[in-house]
Amino acid sequence: MVSAEILASIADTLEARREASPQSSYVASLFHKGEDAILKKVAEEAAEVLMASKDGEKLPLVREVADLWFHTMVLLTYHGLRPDDVLAELRRREGISGLDEKASRPKN
Repeated sequence: MVSAEILASIADTLEARREASPQSSYVASLFHKGEDAILKKVAEEAAEVLMASKDGEKLPLVREVADLWFHTMVLLTYHGLRPDDVLAELRRREGISGLDEKASRPKN
């Protein structure tokens, strides 16, 4: 399976869980708890990525990044977005200097 196909398949599953009973799956329970619970999981997984990186072992780092990506996909689904939305943004940025891309963003 191509990477984008794997992401699309996971996104399809996540969308199906949005309306499922919270007792039926972990993801359904996150959706039921709401955005704050999802954000907490994303932050928790991001912290675990940092710790795994500092430990220097590759397999734990890969596993923690997978957890972070998964929970970020849950957050995207919560907002009605899909991995293709992120991939399109990455495609847009390809070949653009990171400094130039950042400078082009509206100032807050």
